[in-house]
Amino acid sequence: MLDKPDDGSRGRPEVMRGELRNILLRSLPAGTVRWGHKVDRVRSMGEGQHEVTFGDGAHIVTNLLVGADGAWSKTKPLLSDAAPEYTGMSLVETYLYHSDARFLATAKVVGSGALFALQPGKGIQAHREVNATLHTYVMLTKSQSWFASIDFNDRAGAAACIAQQFACWSPNLTALITESDTEMVWRPLFTLQVEHSWNRVPGVTLIGDAAHLSIPNGEGANLALYDGAELGMAIASRPDHLETALHEYELAMFQRSAREAAEGNEMH
Repeated sequence: MLDKPDDGSRGRPEVMRGELRNILLRSLPAGTVRWGHKVDRVRSMGEGQHEVTFGDGAHIVTNLLVGADGAWSKTKPLLSDAAPEYTGMSLVETYLYHSDARFLATAKVVGSGALFALQPGKGIQAHREVNATLHTYVMLTKSQSWFASIDFNDRAGAAACIAQQFACWSPNLTALITESDTEMVWRPLFTLQVEHSWNRVPGVTLIGDAAHLSIPNGEGANLALYDGAELGMAIASRPDHLETALHEYELAMFQRSAREAAEGNEMH
């Protein structure tokens, strides 16, 4: 709890995804996470059981299957035939390290938390991470073929092409593109429909992007973590009535994710 109101003077760097993952992993008993088990296919065996086959040919049979496998989930087809669709927009991801020492003007523009510099069809979104790292997503409304024509292995050439779309913008902003310390990563944006849902299927459910892939509005990872917590509490509260727990979890999750997806669409 804060001992005084937030007056804007506090730093608000975002947690690094890798560090957050390590925190969560360290909280689990050894062996809980099985590495090297990429899911190849999933099929129903009836009566709430499902067979999961991995890339190495190994397989398991589950009494409860939770698909947390992202936009192109192998689990989702058990519940829904909805396919992600390209939004017409893509992000290009960059990083600028030690910005306070190297690019102070740009660091001041981003500030102590996050920056959104937006206009119709394009924008620059950046946030501060530890060690004065500026993590940036450059957004452009362009076709996938337009992005595919860029050689992202040519860091300077790709940066120049993307920066040209912001030719009249402040160099303190475009430095987030042109001075990137890493290769630029193209991330096309796909979504499911805002009110994506399904009828209850025994023994399986979804969390995160597998359940409610939507346009980014800053809440995607938060929703996924919340889904996991809510699902865990629902199961713990009804250990002898699993289907009731899954039903209650899904009803609340459908409403929660639809609100956030609609808000993201409105913002973009």
